[in-house]
Amino acid sequence: MRLASRAVVLLVGFLLAFSVLISAQTATTSLRGTVTDPKGAVLQGTSVTLTNPATGFSRTTKSANDGVYQFVEIPPATYVLTVTAAGFATMKQNNVSLLVNQPATLDVAMQVRGATEVVEVTGTAPLVNTQDASMGHAFNTEQVLSLPFEGRDPAGILSLQPGVAYTGNSQSLDSTVDSRSGSVAGGRSDQANITIDGVDDNDPISGNAFQGVFRATLDSLQEFRVTTAGGTADEGRASGAQVVLVTKSGSNKFHGSLFDYERPTSTTANDPLIKASQLASGQPNSPVRVLRHTFGASFGGPIIKDRFFFFASYEGERRREDTIVTRIVPSDDLRNGFVSYIADDGSVVRLSPTDLASMDLNCSTTPGFGGGGTCPLGPGANSAVMQIFQKYPHPNTDVVGDGFNFRGFQFTASAPAKLNTSKTIASLYVETCKAITLPG
Repeated sequence: MRLASRAVVLLVGFLLAFSVLISAQTATTSLRGTVTDPKGAVLQGTSVTLTNPATGFSRTTKSANDGVYQFVEIPPATYVLTVTAAGFATMKQNNVSLLVNQPATLDVAMQVRGATEVVEVTGTAPLVNTQDASMGHAFNTEQVLSLPFEGRDPAGILSLQPGVAYTGNSQSLDSTVDSRSGSVAGGRSDQANITIDGVDDNDPISGNAFQGVFRATLDSLQEFRVTTAGGTADEGRASGAQVVLVTKSGSNKFHGSLFDYERPTSTTANDPLIKASQLASGQPNSPVRVLRHTFGASFGGPIIKDRFFFFASYEGERRREDTIVTRIVPSDDLRNGFVSYIADDGSVVRLSPTDLASMDLNCSTTPGFGGGGTCPLGPGANSAVMQIFQKYPHPNTDVVGDGFNFRGFQFTASAPAKLNTSKTIASLYVETCKAITLPG
């Protein structure tokens, strides 16, 4: 008995502590509309109930004198809207999908009660945002899991928005120092504001546009939205994109997923410059090695039906890949003793080995210093250095070097570092408006 009471005290203390975390989560949405009769006149005092069958979440309000009802600060989910009024048939609208940070408007036209007692609409309700001028698109769970993108990284989908110039996958830009990666409506990437369940997730050091400090797993996301322009007063902190992510919280049914993805080298194509270099040196055309193994699972369900839920997600990744390395090597001209430079008039001057030898005035091969022995290996290019130049590979790119005497050479090199990323999310959702009865 004593042990049971102690367990109850610990559980109550845990719920009180966790309620502080829940109160900080402000990634919500809202719904409003007008209730009218068949002739279009507004109905006041009608009972409007919004219910989430998955979690038992329910809210009830009444329409005002102008027939307007509204629900504010409610969790994003798919709801059932039920409207009842004296003398009218009960209107039941299913599949009311409310997305995060996207206010919705749903007007209801009641019918006079007759042979029909309940009017039930099973189609998806067309919701329109008429409450603010914010621009952006929200993605629900089905879209998150159905859209193809590389690496199972949510940032790949977040960038698929009108008004977004995403360069995060460009090899010529370093996103850690170049804030043009992820420009939204002209703002730089470090001007974005990222939240997960209403909690600040911004990385002040890297300043990435669509990825914060905590990288949420794909299966743990319920939905997200990127506001590209016209953010409301409840958004802010930065002048760029407003990125809002909402994680799953479990429901009255047990749900889970198990996935395993393999990306072998056999499905990749070789880099054109690497291919040309390999063929020129007599090597086979072998693409850069890419071995990616991504695996994980998610599981969620009820602890106490309609009251207490849990959800957990894990994702691991193993990578064994080659990387493309670029080095500066002597050009073919320099290997043969030719030196080129740009003159003052902009023309290119190319000096042959004979021209270089003629520039060595008073050159002497006599051993010693001073007036003799200045060119122990003869005038012109140093033959010892020329022998070293012949050991360098032939250039195959001009991404580095001056393009005349020095050029670039790209090749593949094994990346010995093993990348092992694992993310675990555990969330508990409590329906605070209903009492929790503890046994005993």
